[in-house]
Amino acid sequence: MNKIISCKNLKKSFFIKNKTLNVLNDISFDIEKGETTSIVGESGSGKSTIANIIAGLLKPTSGNVFFENSSIFNNTSVDKASFDKASFNRTKIFRKNIQMIFQDPYLSLNPKMRILEIILEPLKIHEKFSKEKLLKLADEILEKVNLSVFIKNRFPHQLSGGQKQRVAIARAIILNPKFIILDEPLSSLDVSIGAGIINLLTDLQKNLDLTYLFISHDLKVIKYISDYVSVIYMGKFLEKAPTKKLFSNPLHPYTQALIDSSFTFRNNQTKILLNNETPSLLDPPKGCLFSTRCPFAKKICFDARPDLKEIEKDHFVACHLVKTALTSLGSSKTTSSSL
Repeated sequence: MNKIISCKNLKKSFFIKNKTLNVLNDISFDIEKGETTSIVGESGSGKSTIANIIAGLLKPTSGNVFFENSSIFNNTSVDKASFDKASFNRTKIFRKNIQMIFQDPYLSLNPKMRILEIILEPLKIHEKFSKEKLLKLADEILEKVNLSVFIKNRFPHQLSGGQKQRVAIARAIILNPKFIILDEPLSSLDVSIGAGIINLLTDLQKNLDLTYLFISHDLKVIKYISDYVSVIYMGKFLEKAPTKKLFSNPLHPYTQALIDSSFTFRNNQTKILLNNETPSLLDPPKGCLFSTRCPFAKKICFDARPDLKEIEKDHFVACHLVKTALTSLGSSKTTSSSL
């Protein structure tokens, strides 16, 4: 497969009142070209922090992000003058190829700019086109996101929420990027409007050969749009797997609980109910980060933090209680010792 994004050992910490807030803990994953990789988790789990680091809006405390095998945060140079020029050129190429669609279209669009200005702003930075060419491109991009060309002279407040998000999508794709980060793009929209946006994103991915990183807490949307899913909790991945495998055979109790909260049934299994509230990142559990909420936790869960291990092909889990048992046929069957 062709990796377009590769995140290696990402850590992000903030310092608050002489305490360390570890928002991300050793996050590593790859995103294949043409696919949709999703990250799911509760609010405050670190999803948006990963998105902002990949977008270059935040620098990791340690670790690195590679776009098409080139480091995004490689800031080494012989002298300041050459560094500034090389850094600027590298950043400009990176910005053109990686775009981000934010959670709230009400806040992501400049209220003082007309829709035409908003859509064309990236082109004016990265390209040198005539006025006629720019106007033609604006009409074409509005058509691609199913918006009327007659909204060009309107301001954002004159549009509906769905129209604003389509404008944000138009602005993101007008540079013909290779990779788009979607950070909770449906959370502020009605269900029916959100369904239209999902269908639009699916069509654009197919027609423009786009790759997506989709950030959400909505597992129903994740299941529909994703090729690969990573489950994050308190800044650490607890489970990673292809979408069909994750939803048909969730192994981590946290993943099972998330699915149980979103779907009516899970293979006729008893629903998992979580204990307590999520601990503070300023005072995380010593062992497994999920141990204080897990209904199956044992002594080892409170004493040692489990590593993310490949339990079966392309299915990774960080849980002491999950193991692989060989069947009599010699095939691999994944089970949990407590479930």
